[in-house]
Amino acid sequence: MSVKQNNLKSWYKSGAPGVWMSGGAVAIAIIMTLGLLAVIATRGLGHFWPADIIEADYQVPGQEARVILGEVVQAEEVPRARLAAAGLPVAEAGGEFMTRELLKVGNRELFGADFTWVVGEWLSNTRTPANVTVLERREWGNFYGNLVNVKESGQVVAEGDAAWPALQERLDRVDGLHAQLVRLEKRDIGRINHGLERIRLEGRKLQLQGKLDAVAQASMDARRDALNEEYKVLEERMVALTQQINRDSVTLTASDGRQTEIALGKIVRAYRPNAMSIVDKLGFYGMKLWEFVSDEPREANTEGGIFPAIFGTVLMVMLMAVIVTPFGVIAAVYLREYAHQGALTRVIRIAVNNLAGVPSIVYGVFGLGFFVYVLGGSIDRLFFPESAPAPTFGTPGLMWASLTLAILTLPVVIVATEEGLARIPRAVREGSLALGATKAETLWKVVIPMASPAMMTGLILAVARAAGEVAPLMLVGVVKLAPTLPLNGNYPYLHLDQKIMHLGFHIYDVGFQSPNVEAARPLVYATALLLVIVIALLNLTAVYIRNHLREKYKALDH
Repeated sequence: MSVKQNNLKSWYKSGAPGVWMSGGAVAIAIIMTLGLLAVIATRGLGHFWPADIIEADYQVPGQEARVILGEVVQAEEVPRARLAAAGLPVAEAGGEFMTRELLKVGNRELFGADFTWVVGEWLSNTRTPANVTVLERREWGNFYGNLVNVKESGQVVAEGDAAWPALQERLDRVDGLHAQLVRLEKRDIGRINHGLERIRLEGRKLQLQGKLDAVAQASMDARRDALNEEYKVLEERMVALTQQINRDSVTLTASDGRQTEIALGKIVRAYRPNAMSIVDKLGFYGMKLWEFVSDEPREANTEGGIFPAIFGTVLMVMLMAVIVTPFGVIAAVYLREYAHQGALTRVIRIAVNNLAGVPSIVYGVFGLGFFVYVLGGSIDRLFFPESAPAPTFGTPGLMWASLTLAILTLPVVIVATEEGLARIPRAVREGSLALGATKAETLWKVVIPMASPAMMTGLILAVARAAGEVAPLMLVGVVKLAPTLPLNGNYPYLHLDQKIMHLGFHIYDVGFQSPNVEAARPLVYATALLLVIVIALLNLTAVYIRNHLREKYKALDH
């Protein structure tokens, strides 16, 4: 055998091929992951850029030419035969492919849809006029057109070149009034409604207990009257604000020549993308990104922001972590330190490992049946009989969603903690016992602190899985729209019985249940990217804590 063959044989025996294959597989996986994230980021974050609005003449063969106005969202080449099969009057002569463009034309009340497909070869005289105005509305999507005038109480106050600055000035005023109205509705009116409901439940409880006398009734009536009087004052303010908000209006001409008058109270902002500089567009882009992460959703979750979903996801994961960590650690400590290491213990470990492979929807069904109906129904009968027949905890909510995720991720924490406990040298335990410490003191002050990095590893894996779950949460507390946060200024401040929004379910709802598919598609990518970022931040926080604990107790390993 030659030296070259011997070297090759030795190279194979050394395990180097396996190392290179493993490294290559890891590199490919990282590249594919980064590529996927790049695609998601490009398609999601590009949605917030103020693209130029084109105006063009659109001539379909055999039909009258018309002017079309909108934003190019997508362009693709399709076979000429495919367009002909769709019923378009495509001539047989010409190339094999034609260009098809998806335009966001807005003006839903005029055209019936926000998006339309056009054939690129039938567009002519394409231009980007600087005076094209885009109105981002609270309902009915965007409106594209040319500004005609601005009205106050039905009277024209500005038109022509003076209409644009007048529109911006009055929109700033309306934004301030709308913010006041939202604060009244959410904070003050919400507080009053919460107080009235508590008084009603208090009276019902006293009635069930047979303690509702004249004194208690008079006290409740006085508090109720005070809240009702406060509500009347706030209602008058709300009516006045609404009238001021709807005082002004703006008139625009659509691409087909029709004029439409829109109340400024229905408009979020007005902008002219064709007249914006790069600096202006960057500022607008940053504003839209901030709105996306800090505002509430609008238009069936296809417009606005997703802050309630971010808040609900983070709060639910944090509650899950608080619940699953002590239970997982206690179970692992018992199995490793106290339980007799026999057949029963091995069966329990096998069962725990198998639980990690159970489909998540099964946990959702279990959470709905046991936590919501059995446990929640029992809590309502024992502690909240005054709320009947309306359930308090006998309905899906934040607490049951957190508990269901805790049960789902419990096997991961148990296994990771057990492995950490198994790595603690026996000499450390014996040394502590020899110095007079009890077994409980040894566990609490020596063994568990040294195993805490492994516990944090289990928690990291639990958070990574729980934050992305959707199927079980659909059954135990997550809903399409819940703009009221479960943590607010009304007693008891943290409302564990309240339903929440979740980023994962938001992606499912927008992507598969939205009535406006084309408008929802970019938000699916943007929300998916945000979910990845939230999970990464939660994991990085846990990794930082784990590394800190590892450094703190490193000296005890030697």
